[in-house]
Amino acid sequence: MANESDDVPSDGGEKPQKSNRLLIRITRENLPQVKDKYPFLYLERGRLEIDDSSVKWIDCDKNVVRLPIATINCLLLGPGTTITHEAVKVVAQSNCSLCWVGEDTLIFYAAGQSPSANTRNLRMQMRLSADPKKSVEVARRMFKLRFPDADLTGKTLKEMMGMEGHRVRSLYEKKAQEYQVGWKGRSFVPGKFQMGDLTNQILTSCNAALYGILSSAIYSMGYSPHVGFIHSGSPLPFVYDMADLYKEIVSIDLAFSLTQEMAGQYNRQKVSTAFRERVIQDDILGRIGADIDKILETKKCSL
Repeated sequence: MANESDDVPSDGGEKPQKSNRLLIRITRENLPQVKDKYPFLYLERGRLEIDDSSVKWIDCDKNVVRLPIATINCLLLGPGTTITHEAVKVVAQSNCSLCWVGEDTLIFYAAGQSPSANTRNLRMQMRLSADPKKSVEVARRMFKLRFPDADLTGKTLKEMMGMEGHRVRSLYEKKAQEYQVGWKGRSFVPGKFQMGDLTNQILTSCNAALYGILSSAIYSMGYSPHVGFIHSGSPLPFVYDMADLYKEIVSIDLAFSLTQEMAGQYNRQKVSTAFRERVIQDDILGRIGADIDKILETKKCSL
């Protein structure tokens, strides 16, 4: 499932090698316990079907694992997965959402949510966003994570966004100097990836992967990627709001360091591997839920 990164030990008892995968393969040994409620479970290269009203997962090696679907909030279906109509019905009856994603959720394609799913988190998010005063307070808590020493009391959203813009521009320049990389500014043209310089290409790739992880996680926790507090006029404002908390390490620093290593030639595999390693090292999957709880103050909210 989530942010485990070690491979399963071999039969010979050898020490497992460190994996560059964000999400581990599901086996009977690492299934969630009934006492737990897992935010999501990632599956790839296999088939979900029904046997005696229970959901079973058959992987590409023909291993069969019965899934405790009632203990899972969301199934992330990666490359090579198929699911039967009956399995979708049982999953929905168990209030478990479905998301279709790329490998390790680095691309988010679509989501399906049960009509009977608990909407508490979504309703709380919408109420906070719809109240101008509360919405700014949420935004202020987001900015506070990036400006821990600044007094943001009374700051408007526009003022805080200005501070953030200056911080990010300074960060780009700082990283360019640190890694001795030429930098002419952030440039991205949708659909014209090749037009950007190497650093901008890496930034675009890492940001897209980060958006995929966040979209999957936000859906799995019952929130909406479409209801934001800082960004607006975009398809996934809450995803973009949250992404700004993690970009410094998993996108910006990584882009400049890889530019130095790649010597002018974009290497997709190298970018993907390095991005996974950063996400694992910084425990992004483990931080997302806690950060959302802190930002939205979920323990203080009552519906």
